[in-house]
Amino acid sequence: MTPTPRWTALPEHRRWLAREADDLLRLFEAESIDPEGGFFTLDAQGHALRDAPLREIHATTRMVHCYAIAALMGRPGAMEIVDHGMRFLWERHRQPGGGYAWGVTASEVPGPKLTGYGHAFVLLAAASAEMAGHPQARRMIEDVTGVIRTRFWEEEHGAIREGFDADWTETEDYRGQNCNMHLTEALMAAHEATGDETHLAMAERIADLIVNRRARENGWRLAEHFHADWSVDHDYEGDPMFRPAGLTPGHSFEWARLLVQLHETGGRRLGWAPEAARALFDRAAADGWDEARGGLYYTLGWDNCPAIAARYWWPICEAIGAAHALNTLQADAALEGWYRRFWDFAATRLIDRAHGGWHPQIDAEGCPSSDPFFGKPDIYHALQACLIPLHPCTGSLAALLRGR
Repeated sequence: MTPTPRWTALPEHRRWLAREADDLLRLFEAESIDPEGGFFTLDAQGHALRDAPLREIHATTRMVHCYAIAALMGRPGAMEIVDHGMRFLWERHRQPGGGYAWGVTASEVPGPKLTGYGHAFVLLAAASAEMAGHPQARRMIEDVTGVIRTRFWEEEHGAIREGFDADWTETEDYRGQNCNMHLTEALMAAHEATGDETHLAMAERIADLIVNRRARENGWRLAEHFHADWSVDHDYEGDPMFRPAGLTPGHSFEWARLLVQLHETGGRRLGWAPEAARALFDRAAADGWDEARGGLYYTLGWDNCPAIAARYWWPICEAIGAAHALNTLQADAALEGWYRRFWDFAATRLIDRAHGGWHPQIDAEGCPSSDPFFGKPDIYHALQACLIPLHPCTGSLAALLRGR
């Protein structure tokens, strides 16, 4: 039996979490800001890669989201970072023909693709900025909401398409759960920021399709890849960063946390959500945890055997949040044990005490590596792993901090 009280009830653990969050914020605010617009990528030592001008939209938006949270925490200078990122989103990522381009520089658009994943994060950034009080956030919420609803949303299925070329030509029949999962997160935040119930209704429809139907019928294994009719594509092989083949346990943990939040945000009207969240968690923990070496396998095959056995930073971050969310919904010694196990692994293997931040992944021998992620991954997953356990999972971090 795991001893009580829970770690999250212990003042010293809470101070430790706050210090880890502060260390992350200090690292990224020190060298990330590019005076010409957007944010530099950081190398393994935490220094700006000043000769890499491409700015990908998920990195821009996640900086805005995280520093909006920091601003709500009362961090001096955080709103200036939010404003810097919001200007770059509006003036560079936003395109004359509508939508927000994936990859831009200060003067060019080398990555003009319009993705559901990117637009989900624009909505999240704008919603968090609105809750932090940014004066231009509401117009961005309205702008990107219009794009999502008219271009990406498929009413027949209750989910979004994957993406388009710059001229809004859809070039593939692929449908993915990842962009829809992040849109669920963003829609909840947009609902909190605006009071628009349509955001919440869309989030609930996505969750029903991907989790309540598809994951349930697959024994709570969360399918990543789908055909255009939202039937599972078991044979899909994509890129290892955004569309890895097979199953990704980290996303099951991420959904488990989001389902608890969605259940609470909607007034507990999704009666199936708590059961589904726990089932996703238990399946991912049983299949994904490396008993011999610790950590979570990045991907599994449909036979549940490890496919990419390297242990990445972000699945552990999401597992921490999921364990906390479920444990606040209903206290459970097993969940507390997992929460401690996840943090033990992160603290001893993933947090970079020499240079700050987190190592993006460790290889089979337990050594930090730089493939496929390199340098210091963006702040989003690690910061939320530190801050989510400090709060009840009854809303987004921005909404909970705004309401204090």
